[in-house]
Amino acid sequence: ADPRVSSMATKTAACAALLLLAALALSSAPEAAASASLCAAGAARTPFLLRSAPAAAAGARDAGAMRLRGGAAEEDEEDLFADDAEGDAEAGKDAMKKKAEEAKAKAKGDKPPAKTNVVLDVKGWDDETDLEEMEKLVREIEMDGLLWGASGLEEVGYGMKKLRITCVVEDDKVSIDELEEKIREIEDHVQSVDVAAMQKI
Repeated sequence: ADPRVSSMATKTAACAALLLLAALALSSAPEAAASASLCAAGAARTPFLLRSAPAAAAGARDAGAMRLRGGAAEEDEEDLFADDAEGDAEAGKDAMKKKAEEAKAKAKGDKPPAKTNVVLDVKGWDDETDLEEMEKLVREIEMDGLLWGASGLEEVGYGMKKLRITCVVEDDKVSIDELEEKIREIEDHVQSVDVAAMQKI
């Protein structure tokens, strides 16, 4: 038991006893007797109230802890809902991006590829260069998106001729610079290659 509670109870009981004695001595004074009775009743109740105080404080602490735990649980629940909302937003963004890519691919598939008609002038080293062999070697060049067309020989001067050959290329697949480089690699026959004309189809 708490020593403070026991001490206070003892003092209260002593006070009640003194007042009771005073009341008996003055039996002609009903008011004193009533005061003594009230004091005794208070003395009887005081220990109970003092004993109940710690329990009430403990109950208040437990209630506060329960409220705190309840608040934490609610916050955790709110956080879980927040995570779900963020996940749904990310999924929505991914779905929209995928649809946009599919639409772009479909539009690109329906649209014919851009093409360019190219006229090339290919010159040999001299008048002894076999231009027919040179044309054969040029046509053997293969690239995805390259289609060779008509060709012919044209006078350059001093008895020399050049090969003029046309081709159609897909712009997204064939680089004109790369095509020219491949023709120059036929170095035994080709002195130079130039683009004479280009026209989008």
